[in-house]
Amino acid sequence: MRYFARMLGLVFSATAGLLFLSSSYAQDAKDAKAPTEVTANANAAVLKKLPFKDRQDFEDVKRGFIAPLPNGGVIKNAQGEPVWDLGAYDFAEGKDAPESVNPSLWRQLQLLSEGGLYEVSPRIYQVRSADLSNITFIEGDKGVVVMDPLISAETAKAALDLYREHRGDKPVVGVIYTHSHIDHYGGVRGVVDEEDVTAGKVKIIAPDGFVDEAVSENVFAGNHMSRRASFMYGNLLPKDPRGSLGTGLGLGTSVGTATLIEPTDTITRDGQQIKLDGLTFEFILAPGSEAPSEMHFYIPELKALTAAENSNHTLHNLYTLRGAKVRNARAWSGYLNDTIQKWGEEAEVLYGPHHWPTWGNEKVVNHLKKQRDLYKYLNDQTLRMANHGYNMVEAAEMMQLPPELASYWANRGYYGSINHDTRAVWNYYLGYFDGNPARLYPLPPTDAGKKYVEYMGGAQNLLKLAQKDFDAGNYRWVAQVLDNLVSAEPDNQAARNLLADALEQLGYQQENGPWRNFFLSGAKELRNGIERMPVPSTASPDTIRSMPIELFFDFLAIRLNGPKAAGKNIAINLSLPDVEGNYSLVLENGVLNYGPPVERPSATVTVNRSDLNDVILGTATMKDKVGSGAVKVTGDEKQLDALLSLLDTFDFWWNLVTPNQPSDS
Repeated sequence: MRYFARMLGLVFSATAGLLFLSSSYAQDAKDAKAPTEVTANANAAVLKKLPFKDRQDFEDVKRGFIAPLPNGGVIKNAQGEPVWDLGAYDFAEGKDAPESVNPSLWRQLQLLSEGGLYEVSPRIYQVRSADLSNITFIEGDKGVVVMDPLISAETAKAALDLYREHRGDKPVVGVIYTHSHIDHYGGVRGVVDEEDVTAGKVKIIAPDGFVDEAVSENVFAGNHMSRRASFMYGNLLPKDPRGSLGTGLGLGTSVGTATLIEPTDTITRDGQQIKLDGLTFEFILAPGSEAPSEMHFYIPELKALTAAENSNHTLHNLYTLRGAKVRNARAWSGYLNDTIQKWGEEAEVLYGPHHWPTWGNEKVVNHLKKQRDLYKYLNDQTLRMANHGYNMVEAAEMMQLPPELASYWANRGYYGSINHDTRAVWNYYLGYFDGNPARLYPLPPTDAGKKYVEYMGGAQNLLKLAQKDFDAGNYRWVAQVLDNLVSAEPDNQAARNLLADALEQLGYQQENGPWRNFFLSGAKELRNGIERMPVPSTASPDTIRSMPIELFFDFLAIRLNGPKAAGKNIAINLSLPDVEGNYSLVLENGVLNYGPPVERPSATVTVNRSDLNDVILGTATMKDKVGSGAVKVTGDEKQLDALLSLLDTFDFWWNLVTPNQPSDS
């Protein structure tokens, strides 16, 4: 039984791909180098390409301002520890972009750094820049409906307190989760009490499939996603002009308490309406767009529209760099078109869970059309090039938006990028293989790297040639070729350092926030190695309680070490009396399956789901539960131990920019 607690305690390593590392863990930029002349010139050229004289966004982001976040933008938890600090980004306020930053990304940072309470329109208010996302308060006849209550209970409560300070102590009568990512539901217990939900005083409304998607998206590959998220969100970087500038979608992720209260009302069809506190909410489902479970809605009494996270002031991800299923650009565009067709003639304001609103019917429709056509252009033109025979990398390199889309600030690639979104479309339809048999069966990076180094005359000659290309500003090629050398010789510090220099300059030039964070995080790891930092758990009690037991069994099967399990046959019956669940876990053929109980199990474990939750959360061990009598084991306990001994644990801090050595796993 000694393996069970460790096994269960590692079920969740991330939620919605967000890794919560406090910014205090990130070291300063002492190792960061200055931008080269090539980088400075590249960034200066951006000022001539884009319409920086257009200041409408700066007017819009301030419109309706009521009050700033209290305490200088610092929000703390019950222990007095900061979980959010808007002031960390003050370095950009009122300043021109330094040479180490793409001016377009700097502009986005300045817009996102505006925070506080805002009036969107009469009866609709938002608190912005108190977390990665916005929280919206929609006033009914007697109370308020909350849309998307942020990541953490602490930030959501601080936002509600700020709203009530200026709009009165209105009771929360409803919560709407627009989709299944944690920055749109995690703070729910900061705005409502579950007792009020249970008593019917508060409705919680969500799209079809919300709970399964919210709980499951990152369980199966969660450890891998979390590690990459540490790069994507810039968690390992300082916040300064040579470090992280946020993500383009928002500034960063709060590090408070993530919670979940399950929905009371589910939207299952287009056109479904819910009357709530004197207001009508009309819904359109948008599954498989920005989130697997997502929806848009319109309030006719207020002429107010939200397209959730499918319409933003940035190009979004069709593939997120933390790793996830590729999103459907064609469907995404279609949902925006449906929204225009259904409500485009009426809507006077478009607001969302990220960024700032758009006002006026003409501007609302124009914005939706520009975003609709952005995703459709990427979908259609990628397929056009694919049908001409261009592969994924070639199509991404060739893709250019037409001027009418590219010059629209809200379509710039601050979070998604034209390049990786094009590759996402290609991969969505055609997969990873481009049809060239020379690329069908490549050597793994370490083996290939050794041959590349040999063919290029050895490590010293390769470094000499790479330095020449670095001096010429050919950073993409330097990164590509030195990746082979570092794969072949991971301890070659000269190669690591020059590769770090190349990645750093690439990072400084990026308009895309996650790309910048990836390049700079990679440079940091190459120079300093992996610096193991505390990784707060996002496996909240609410999340664990909501996790279907079948999903948990699926995750156990992923944890099974197949090579070690070969030739073994074990059957365990598992009884969960408090939820009247009875299952079997059967190991055969190197695979772990679950199903109904079997007639002749090796052992039978009887445990209440509530006790199982305690073990998953790490508040108790299975040994404790057995000792207290809460868990009973009959049959051959050694067979249970044997099964549990075959389950791998996953190290979070695996190598991202140097090779991981193969093992029997």
